[in-house]
Amino acid sequence: MNRRDFLIRSSCFTAAGLLLRSRLAAQASATVTEFRPLRREVGLFNGRGGTIGWLSNKDALAAVDTQFPDTAALFLSGMPGRSGRQLDVLINSHHHGDHTGGNAVFKPATKMIVAHANVPGLQRARATQDKTLEGQAYADTTFPSSWRREVGRETIRAKYHGTGHTSGDIVTVFEKANVVHMGDLMFNRVYPGVDRPAGASLRHWITVLEEVHKSYPADAIYVCGHGNPKFGVTPSHGDLLVFRDYLSALLEHVQKRISAGEPKEKIVALDNLPGFPDYHLPVGPANRLPVNLSVAYDELTEKKA
Repeated sequence: MNRRDFLIRSSCFTAAGLLLRSRLAAQASATVTEFRPLRREVGLFNGRGGTIGWLSNKDALAAVDTQFPDTAALFLSGMPGRSGRQLDVLINSHHHGDHTGGNAVFKPATKMIVAHANVPGLQRARATQDKTLEGQAYADTTFPSSWRREVGRETIRAKYHGTGHTSGDIVTVFEKANVVHMGDLMFNRVYPGVDRPAGASLRHWITVLEEVHKSYPADAIYVCGHGNPKFGVTPSHGDLLVFRDYLSALLEHVQKRISAGEPKEKIVALDNLPGFPDYHLPVGPANRLPVNLSVAYDELTEKKA
């Protein structure tokens, strides 16, 4: 290779590197983020992925979920009151990538990562399937049913109520602030994701929502993983039962169609479920109703061992 060719090739590599960096920077800068205080030093963060909950006071820092690597970095750099301090605890509400994808970014800045006992295995299995094992960081502290810790002036507790969205979802409570982070156990006026391979159960999800509605304070601020832009990610206590009613209606609709002898391919072809106009979406990949119907069909027709 002569000097002229070397210089041309070098300049091409440099340009390609600059282009890649500029694209990554553009992706980060294009993401609209929000740090919203809620109550007593607890707030939420919206970026890209499942809603992050956070606690920040002079004695302690904590977070629930991490979204993706790019928004995890934006969160850590902008977290109110952090000023380079380590987080005392990071809690994963469940294993999905839009909630744990930023774990590896958080890990060097976090003393401990907490999750339900099923989460590391589910996360590893999903990462193997998605070929993303190299980018994972897993909880180093797990629990089977409940966990509680004093974090500065706040007390955080987490509880597993059984299968729902997956077999590893938990409810996290900031006790003194009276803020309840539901993760993906609550979708506010949107058709939910339902991960049947990860142990989801629509029938028990209904039970979980009823337990939370009965057991947790009516005056708490609730935070959910995802919400219709019109309704947001801070549903009311009563909204838990609106979502419960959707899941119940979904199962009832599918059971009626099964009893009428309709095949699965016809049952799942429904565009939107009657009675739930706030959930409705145009036909397309963003509309999860066909997947919800398919999961309901599989659950209702599953042969018991």
